Amino acid sequence: MATIGEFDPLNSTVPATKIEVTFGRTEVIDNTLNPDFVRKFVLDFFFEEKQNLRFDDFLGQMFCTLGEIIGSTGSRLERTLSGIPGKKCGTIIFTAEELSNCRDIATMQFCANKLDKKDFFGKSDPFLVFYRSNEDGTFTICHKTEVIKNNLNPVWQSFTIPVRALCNGDYDRTVKVDVYDWDRDGSHDFIGEFTTSYRELSRGQSQFNVYEVTLLSFKVESECTFVDFIRGGTQLNFTVAIDFTASNGNPSQPTSLHYMSPYQMNAYAMALKAVGEIVQDYDSDKLFPAYGFGAKLPPDGKISHAFPLNSNTEDPNCVGIEGVLEAYFQSLRTVQLYGPTNFAPVINQVARCAAEVTDGSQYFVLLMITDGVISDMAQTKEAVVNASSLPMSIIIVGVGPAEFDAMEELDGDEVRVSSRGRFAERDIVQFVPFRDYIDRSGNQVLSMARLAKDVLAEIPDQLLSFMKTRGIEPRPPLPATSDSPSMSTTTTATTTPAPKQRNTHA
Repeated sequence: MATIGEFDPLNSTVPATKIEVTFGRTEVIDNTLNPDFVRKFVLDFFFEEKQNLRFDDFLGQMFCTLGEIIGSTGSRLERTLSGIPGKKCGTIIFTAEELSNCRDIATMQFCANKLDKKDFFGKSDPFLVFYRSNEDGTFTICHKTEVIKNNLNPVWQSFTIPVRALCNGDYDRTVKVDVYDWDRDGSHDFIGEFTTSYRELSRGQSQFNVYEVTLLSFKVESECTFVDFIRGGTQLNFTVAIDFTASNGNPSQPTSLHYMSPYQMNAYAMALKAVGEIVQDYDSDKLFPAYGFGAKLPPDGKISHAFPLNSNTEDPNCVGIEGVLEAYFQSLRTVQLYGPTNFAPVINQVARCAAEVTDGSQYFVLLMITDGVISDMAQTKEAVVNASSLPMSIIIVGVGPAEFDAMEELDGDEVRVSSRGRFAERDIVQFVPFRDYIDRSGNQVLSMARLAKDVLAEIPDQLLSFMKTRGIEPRPPLPATSDSPSMSTTTTATTTPAPKQRNTHA
């Protein structure tokens, strides 16, 4: 059983969004498609993880990711089955839908039971702790109220909690509430407990909801989710910026962080591939602007802090993550690593693009990979503060053995970033040192998965925080479309995704 000391409201885990995936096979018989949707699976959806799926059928098999299904138009993905050489195995169609009970948010308020003649609270300083029961009979803490000091008839502030955190969608699951008396030394004494359920609480203020405390109010609302915006056509625009300063070492030497080994990827390539392969599922055209900073460029040796890796100043977009990697490796052969390490130019470049599309149709994610301390910290902080009001998030991955303590200042988890008296409107920066995620056995795939899981975990909430502060609601889900040439359909789209904003070199 969990104890009070184990509860950390900042780091408590809420069950993931649940996605119901429906799929069926279409057999190709005399050019006739006969879709047969028969199977459903409920899967936990984690944006920050690459969730690989494999579907085996007696006619063939198919591989995809859960992100590909959700990110497809109308959350409908159609793929060709493979497995039997020389034979048409037909196609398989997937649709994804978020389960509705995962999006309900409950708001409730409690007070002391004034009809209790036992003087239950006395002169205590009480607080309430809510637990969700588990299938194995244990309990998990899901909420803790504030302490009410020196009040014989305490009334706690109303609080909001996701229904999935309270009961995981099971309305009859037991909810246990412990009442404690807070002591000034930080300890607490047990006063009493009672049990209820979401179904009972949803009845609101009534004779059914009078315990040692009384339910004053209870309401449930549906909250918009990350999946709602993706299904409504919101595109994630992924941009990469790579550190080309001399502190990385000579790329031709094995000691360099940019060394291109024929046997394994360097840390820059691993970080880029780990994050990019997940984000690309939510970008329809798979074109990614990629920049370098801190290098001298040919032919005149001019220092640049935002040069396109593909050398095309008019169009810095690379085709797919593999295209970004190819452009990165090519740049290592043509530019001279130099310095200093300036972040602000690239951040401002992406921010200018984000400022042109603030209607919720696009959200920008900038990945910056660096080996050292930022040289333009004051300008970078100002750029972050300015960008915090835009549809934009920044991921910074530190590679190599350097100390990155100064980077933590940009990651506003504890203290919001500020510049010249202005504080960032939202926390949009996530910084991590790659060395914390490297698998000791040398498994690069595992290292990349660990990195992506951590650095991308905050993106959905950051996107939602922007939409909420701007009062932007998700658009209606896009109608599903089929890429199959043998299926003739006519679809009238009520909503279409906005044209993707292009990053151009400034």
